[in-house]
Amino acid sequence: MRGRFLSIEGGEGAGKSTQAARLAEAIEARGVPVVVTREPGGSEGAEAIRALLMQGDVARWSAHGEALLFAAARADHVEKRIRPALESGSWVICDRFIDSTRAYQGAQGIDDAAILALHGFGSKGLLPDRTFLLTLPRNVGEARLAARGAANDRFETRDGTFHGSVAAIFDRIADTEPDRVRRIDAERAPEAVTATLIAELRDLLP
Repeated sequence: MRGRFLSIEGGEGAGKSTQAARLAEAIEARGVPVVVTREPGGSEGAEAIRALLMQGDVARWSAHGEALLFAAARADHVEKRIRPALESGSWVICDRFIDSTRAYQGAQGIDDAAILALHGFGSKGLLPDRTFLLTLPRNVGEARLAARGAANDRFETRDGTFHGSVAAIFDRIADTEPDRVRRIDAERAPEAVTATLIAELRDLLP
């Protein structure tokens, strides 16, 4: 039986990595094998591209160049890690996937249809069975990043206007694809957020 594919999306400091790990633990407790991965990255080739994307000056790549690099990284990730895991019956939890590209590159003016066309070519249009959009105020996310001393990457250092545009696009995706995308209030305690994620998976869990 094919496994299920879940993605966790949201802005900076929303707790995506924390919730991916907590959700994996909860699913594994039900006897289901889980693979936790991330984007950009997740496979050898994609991790090499991640280093190019995340480091350097904000203006290192054009928006079009970024979109192409993300599509290339995702194609390798899907082919080498995600599809094989799903076909083996494992569930896959991915910290960011195609919706992050739609939001972050869309906020730089790249047309959503063009991003999805690249995804259709490179990753054969693979979409998660369910996507969790973790939401919280921007100032809360910034405070969380500062508290954990996170190193700033090319995306974290962009201004509030940019991140506001990213959040607006995430909201639009959630509004137009409610069957797949579920909004989750991430300002609460981690255990409360995880409980909500599990509740939103009741129809998929064995």
